[in-house]
Amino acid sequence: MMTTMGNGELAVRGRGRPRDELARQRILDAALAELEASGFANATVEAIADRAGAGKATVYRWWPNKAAVFIEAFREGVAPELPFPNTGSFRQDILTQLQNFTRMLSGRHGRLLAAFVTAAQSDPEVAAALWSLWVEPRREQARKALERNQARGELRADVDPDLVLDLLYGPLYYRLLLGGGNLALSQSYAEHLTDLALNGLSPSRP
Repeated sequence: MMTTMGNGELAVRGRGRPRDELARQRILDAALAELEASGFANATVEAIADRAGAGKATVYRWWPNKAAVFIEAFREGVAPELPFPNTGSFRQDILTQLQNFTRMLSGRHGRLLAAFVTAAQSDPEVAAALWSLWVEPRREQARKALERNQARGELRADVDPDLVLDLLYGPLYYRLLLGGGNLALSQSYAEHLTDLALNGLSPSRP
């Protein structure tokens, strides 16, 4: 069952015996494979269960709905592509992260993420799962990365980290959903975005 916690985060609570982690991972792997084969709109929990060699009831024991299992599978599948670097340089940290994210958005995983975002506009279950299982975990990791740079003095102490994340990632999501032609995502765009943002975020110097 999925419930809303005080901070807006969703908690996924399992029923019955504790999770069998091997079975759980097999289901997540099957969900990602089904997503890539069928797309979010056509993928089903039944197809996940068939691929994983599990019963549909097993899937629903751990995830409350289709959106939750598919979005968690997506997050686990792309996480290795999107580490938050700690290079010792604010610019290099941001540039590396934005270029990695741009690379992901430009491929098949980007199309899946666009499908989630589009579905979330009209489906509250998708919107809740997308926020709890993708947006907030990613933003929390990014906030910690920004705090490291604030501690080093490379990011202004008075800057709101959430506004920084909106500034950096908002243009990439915009181009993902509406881009093409002159608005296509590219590595050079990620670099230009990094430099433009940092010109306003770096501490003033004599």
